[in-house]
Amino acid sequence: MREKRVQRIGEELRRVISDIIRSKIKDPRIPEIISVTNVLVTNDLSFAKIFVEIMGTKEEQEAALEGLNSAKGFIKKEISSEVKLRQMPELIFILDETLDINLKMEKLIEEVNHGNDKIS
Repeated sequence: MREKRVQRIGEELRRVISDIIRSKIKDPRIPEIISVTNVLVTNDLSFAKIFVEIMGTKEEQEAALEGLNSAKGFIKKEISSEVKLRQMPELIFILDETLDINLKMEKLIEEVNHGNDKIS
């Protein structure tokens, strides 16, 4: 399948899944502050990796992922009513930790910069 088409499908799935999580899922494990950052779809459309950013502690993040995994069937049904695909991909929810990594990197860089100020 063409790469541009797969990317378009991934972007459309990101938009639709984000809307479903925000407005249609009522699981108490899933916090109000959750963001679908990216969706990567395989070329044959059999799998979709859904990267979600969840604010909270590690335990809250794990509970939210469990909530999302338990709602997979509902999410797939809702997607199929909005996006017309011959085959609905299997959904795989993955915690996106890029924000945490970026914050840690910024903190380390700041510590190094302040260390250099003290030496000068």
